[in-house]
Formats: sequence, structure tokens, C-alpha cells
Amino acid sequence: MPSIHSVLPVLALFAMSAQAANDPNSYAETDKVRVTDLALDVHVAFQSRQIIGKVELSLDWRDKGARELKLDTRDLSIATVELVDAAGKSSPAKFSLGAVDKILGTPLLIEFGEQMPKVRVSYATNPNASGLQWLGEAQTAGKKHPFLFSQSQAIHARSWVPLQDTPAVRFTYKADVHVPKPLRAVMSANNNPDATVGSGEFHFEMDKPIPSYLLAIAVGDIAVKTTGPRTAVYAEPSMVDKAAKEFEDTEKMIVATEKLYGDYRWGRYDILVLPPSFPFGGMENPRMTFATPTVIVGDKSLTSLVAHELAHSWSGNLVTNSSWKDIWLNEGFTSYVENRIVEAVYGCEQGDMEDVISQFGLKKEMADLAPNDQLLMLAPLDGRDPDEALTDVAYIKGAWFLTFLEKRYGRPAFDAFLRGWFDAHAFQSVDSDVFITYLQKNLVDKHPGKTKPAELDAWLKQPGLPETAEPAKSARFDKVDAARTEWLDGKRDAAALAAAKWGTQETVRFLEGLPEKLDAKQLTELDGALHFNGTANGEIAQRWYPLTVRSGFAAARPSIEKFLIGIGRRKLIMPTWEALMATPDGLAFAEGVFAKARQGYHPITTGSVQAALDKAKKKN
Repeated sequence: MPSIHSVLPVLALFAMSAQAANDPNSYAETDKVRVTDLALDVHVAFQSRQIIGKVELSLDWRDKGARELKLDTRDLSIATVELVDAAGKSSPAKFSLGAVDKILGTPLLIEFGEQMPKVRVSYATNPNASGLQWLGEAQTAGKKHPFLFSQSQAIHARSWVPLQDTPAVRFTYKADVHVPKPLRAVMSANNNPDATVGSGEFHFEMDKPIPSYLLAIAVGDIAVKTTGPRTAVYAEPSMVDKAAKEFEDTEKMIVATEKLYGDYRWGRYDILVLPPSFPFGGMENPRMTFATPTVIVGDKSLTSLVAHELAHSWSGNLVTNSSWKDIWLNEGFTSYVENRIVEAVYGCEQGDMEDVISQFGLKKEMADLAPNDQLLMLAPLDGRDPDEALTDVAYIKGAWFLTFLEKRYGRPAFDAFLRGWFDAHAFQSVDSDVFITYLQKNLVDKHPGKTKPAELDAWLKQPGLPETAEPAKSARFDKVDAARTEWLDGKRDAAALAAAKWGTQETVRFLEGLPEKLDAKQLTELDGALHFNGTANGEIAQRWYPLTVRSGFAAARPSIEKFLIGIGRRKLIMPTWEALMATPDGLAFAEGVFAKARQGYHPITTGSVQAALDKAKKKN
């Protein structure tokens, strides 16, 4: 039997280090020069839907012969570029914009007669910047003030700041942000919950080096409520109390994670609850997680999202994948840590149920994925948009692999290993090769005979799920499965299902185990007892509405329209959009709804729905 050492060179082909090759999703030539600090001075102009100002970038020249800096931009208007010497004296620089690429945007090429420590770029964003969403007053809860928020991951930071938009580069930053006086600005930096609002002037500092995708800003009518010694919830005034109650366990989560993996190194952990158009569940912007309001359902059943974004404070924000092909190093580790947090705060049963649901979703998604997209260690994403390459494989297969290691080596040994990984690579960007080397030295060699090289190879560089993938189990789900069977067989009515008083996870399990289609009588009975139409719980809605569409249950259509218009979170709405687009009648209905919904969607969500529509039209 060969040792893992004989496997490593093969695996290395799939994970070239950031030092060996530049990120194919960025124009930055990181082997020549790297940005180490940003200083932003920007005005937020709601009337023109622009961020206008300047950014000063501090440079670390790696190649003494280099005389050019390439920055990433997308749809930015560049006014001036200045070189800044060590004394702070500036002089105009020669610059040009390269050809536009539909994925990468446009390179900004800046010429240097001699290497300078800083460069200053004055610029303005496009009103349709892919990383910004501008909401009018009518699209907010309060209906009085507009709202702005950013979403920089994966490569959207370049649409609102000219910079090296690659996770291989980490930088600190400072920002002076000027906004209309009634509004509050927040960033992925040091936000003061006691800060006075009304001056229109906000200053931020992030003294820890972060990658560009974690650069974040939001501006709006934002209230604050403290939830712990280092936690607070920010939200529109009508939402802040409800959100603070839902997320009141955040400090408990931080403490539980610190016991496992060491100190929380970012100071504060605050949460900004965004309007429902936010395209994701959450975004782990350091010190200020951006979160969807769709997880606020009143019973804390969906607060695993907070556990996930908090976990990123160790896996992702602290130790970061150096390019997007190795996204599993961020999301797989985070999904594993998330489950450990849920288990510690809410109990093993909750963690087991969420594991089962996640693994079910992974298997369903993998059935439609190409073999190369089922790998943890993806090939370099040349010519691919990282947004479209991200699947549940990185999250759930990655977490499943770590669970496999945990079971083989035992929790004490694996916990020590994982804590050591975070400590050894804190504030660094790494690739899969770095992890494999660390795994070999600090786990495999220290505990020989626990795993075989072929088993690790199957997890890391083979499609599908390995034979060693032991499925999660839930005793509570066994009861749900039995109840579903009895209902389908006519031995239990829907009123008895309602009497069971299931939580979100049990209801999701029930829905996921139903046939592809039900008849109108069955659907009417379920809705009458469990009130699925119009549910405020997006996890239930994203499973119920596609079932009604497949079954031709027209009674759900008014609720479907309201759901699709009211929420922009891609994970929750795309299953219903795709189900509708599968038939000519549904496609026509979908087009009508999208015409109403798109004005309230984030550009990322709009792009996803439009792409699905275009694909469906070709088929039909």
C-alpha cells in the first residue's frame, strides 16, 4: 500500500500555491507587487446611485524590476491616478484601462517610472455596480430612507473599489465615509454601537489584514441593540428588537467556539440584518456579519446561519483560501465548525438534524453536477465565474470530509489538530497543498494507521461521495419519516401531523421525503393543517412551492408570487423559479412575476434568475 507521500504530488497538480501562480480570477500580478493597506475617502450619493471618492493603496513591491501595477475594476469611472512618494508628495501617473472581460471586468494599468510606496486613484462607481445594491425608500421596512449595501464575494469588490481583487492578497484599511445626515454607515471594521448618528461623517479602521471579498459597506436608517459584551444587532428600527431576540445567543456561540478553537481575534462580532433583497443567507464580513431577515422566524430554529458566519471568524476570515478553486478550505471547514457550535449551544439532536438535511441537499445537487465540479480540490477556474462554480460540494462534502477525519482520529485529537491549523495559519491565505502538508505532519504521521492514502485521495480528488462517507442520522427524523408514510398511506390525517408541533427541521424533512407530485386533495389537506401557503419560513417555502408547481396546484400561485417578489435570497427562491420554468405555462407566469420582482433584487440574484429564464426559453 503506497503512503500518502506518494499521493501528494498528484494532488498538488490540482492545487498550485498562490506563490506559484497568479489567481486566474484577478488581473493582479501578486508575484510582482501586493497591496497592503487601503485608505478610502468616499461619498455615498443615493440620488445618482454612486460611490464617489478616492482610494490610496500602500504597495509592497516583490519584484524590484517591476514598473507597472495592475488593479481589478468593473464598470468604474477612473478620474485621476497619482503616485505618492515616501514624503507624501503626489504626482500624476500614466494609466490606461484594458479590454473588458465579461467575468473579470477591466484591468487598470498604472505605470511607474520608479517604484513608489503608494498610489491614489480617484473614481466613481457605476449605478449598476455588481457589488452594490441601492434600495429606494419603498424597498425598505421603514419606507422613509434609502438603503445601500455591498456584496463583494467572490469578485465584486472591484465594482466599487479599484484594488487587487483576489483572496491571495490581504490588507488593512481605513475609511472616511460621507453619507446623508439622517443615515448611519457601517463597514467590516470597528463599528461603535454607541456612535452618534446625524453628522453624516463616519470613520472606520480594520487593523487586521483581510482579503478584498471581505470589504463591506452598508448605509441606511439603521438602529442598534446590544446583545452582549461584544455583540450587537444592527437593523432597520422596525426589525431591530425582533432580530436582537432571535440572535440573543450569539455570545454563547462565541464562547463555545473559543473553547474549541481558541480566542476570537476580531474584537467585536456584530450582525447587520439587511432588507430581504440580500442575495445570500449571510456574509461573514469581519466584525459585521451581513444577514438575511429570512432566518428571523421567532423560534431560533434558523440561527445556525449565525453559527456559520461566526465560524468564518476562524475558517475563512482568519485562514483564507488563496484562490476560489480551493473554496472548500473556507466553506467546508466553516460548515463543520458551524455544526459543532450548534451542537454545543442547542444540543446534539439539533446538530444531527441539520447534518441530515445538508447531506440530503448535497446528494440532490451532485446528481446534476459534472464530475469535475464534484471535487473538493477544483481545477483552476480559468474562464469561469467563481459565483457560478460555488456549490454545496465545498460546504457539505468539505464538512463531511472533516467529520470523517474526526471519527477516524477521535474528537480530542482532531480538535487539537484543527485548533493548531487555525493558529499556525492565522491571517494567511493558503491553498489545498498547504492543508495536505499540515494534515500529513500533524495528524496522519502522529496517529499512524487511522486512515489510508486511498481514502484521503477519494475525498479530496475524486467525484461523488467516497465509500467512507458515513451518513448522519437523526432519531427525531425517524419519527417524521414514519408519520409521512402513515399519512401517504391514509393511516394518519394532516391534523395529526400538525399536532406533532414540529420545528423547522422536522417540517423540512417531511417535505423532502414526499413524492415529486401530490394530488390537489393531498395538497389542500396539508396546507389546511400546516398553513404552508404564505409561510414566513423560507426554508419551508423553498420546498413547498416547487412541490405545488410540479403538482399543478394553482391555488398556491398568489402566495408564490408574493414570495418571489418579497425575498431576494437566491437559495430560497431559485428552486421555485426553476420549477415554474419547467413548463410553458409556468414559464409565462414566471416571466410576469420576474418583471415585478427584478427591481427589488440584488444584481447577483437578477443575473441568476435571468440566466435560468434564458435557458428555459431555449428549451421551450
